Amino acid sequence: MRFHGRLKGELAARESDLIALTQDLIRIPTRNPPGENYREICEFLDRRLSGAGFKTEMIRAEGALGDSDKHPRWNIVARREGDRAGQCVHFNSHIDVVEVGHGWTTDPFGGELRDGRIYGRGACDMKGGLAASIVAVEAFLTLCPDFAGAIEISGTADEESGGFGGVAYLAEKGYFSPERVQHVIIPEPLNKDRICLGHRGVWWAEIETKGEIAHGSMPFLGDCAVRHMGAVMAEMETSLFPSLAEKRTEMPVVPEGARQSTLNINSIHGGEPEQAADYTGLPSPCVPDRCRMVIDRRFLIEEDIADVEAEIREVLETVRRGRPGFDFEIRELHRVLPTMTEQDAPVVGAVSRAVETVFARPADYVVSPGTYDQKHIDRIGRLKNCIAYGPGILDLAHKPDEYVGVEDMRQSAEVMALALYELLGGT
Repeated sequence: MRFHGRLKGELAARESDLIALTQDLIRIPTRNPPGENYREICEFLDRRLSGAGFKTEMIRAEGALGDSDKHPRWNIVARREGDRAGQCVHFNSHIDVVEVGHGWTTDPFGGELRDGRIYGRGACDMKGGLAASIVAVEAFLTLCPDFAGAIEISGTADEESGGFGGVAYLAEKGYFSPERVQHVIIPEPLNKDRICLGHRGVWWAEIETKGEIAHGSMPFLGDCAVRHMGAVMAEMETSLFPSLAEKRTEMPVVPEGARQSTLNINSIHGGEPEQAADYTGLPSPCVPDRCRMVIDRRFLIEEDIADVEAEIREVLETVRRGRPGFDFEIRELHRVLPTMTEQDAPVVGAVSRAVETVFARPADYVVSPGTYDQKHIDRIGRLKNCIAYGPGILDLAHKPDEYVGVEDMRQSAEVMALALYELLGGT
């Protein structure tokens, strides 16, 4: 293909820019929580995309979950119209990154380039994907200035904490309606030769066991809520975890261990609140009268959300039947239904053919073990023609010494530009 040859040359000439752009994005620390520097990174993207001929909008998700005057949830949506009528391809990347954590041997926000890899928090998840999509689009525009339709690029907030101040808010405002956008590519790090069709479902809940406070020297006069929670955990180990291990899906979830239903105990807290770091005293001797556990249940497209909730309630009722004085409350925190785009969807076909052109082998189709912003594009935006495709190794996300490979970004940009060429009728 004549276009492909020209594209490879164009991207090779832009490699230094791709590296610099990725480094610049990493060096803006957009940790979430609490949601730092969202405005700064949106203004940076505004300057870049305005310079490439895009009309940009800066949108604050006022009133959304997480938005505050101290940490406002800013998003940017940029759009460039083609010379003639056609469909719209939208590249959506989240701008937030998770906490740094321990164990780094490089500066988490330094963007160090070493041995063909760029290191930093968010390098893989997903500022490398954002940079690759921007460079891909700019290369396409240079080669095909008379394209049909429209191209959009967005940088959105809070994906790491549910996306409610980002894609969910924009979807509610119509930015992902099928009338406005027809194809969405989310450059999440699913590996450069794989197309992610969707994700498993999630149900988060908080379980609280109740007791009675008493002096710690006379625990028989109280009722220990932590021991009650221990009984809940024992019942989960006995009945629930073995049951979940038997539930399997036909969804191509990666890694293999995620093709079953899973439950993670996200946190447990019972008793007195932790004191400030400068407190030098001992805790007071009290029997804890409350204990809270947050659970993270990931479920399959073959499961019903009502059954997922019922399984947890059955664990609690089983404990109640066998444990005098046991009482509990359960509160739902978050739910997301599974989603999976069909393999014959137009965006899947275009990206699949591009992957085969670049790598000389068929694309692998996968499903993510965790959710990402496709859930909001699907459920709120009513747009089914959406996938995740981008550079980076999924297993590196949220890890110390996170990195993205320069060659992976360049090849992913090549795939994205080829898909644009097919979807927007480049000549």
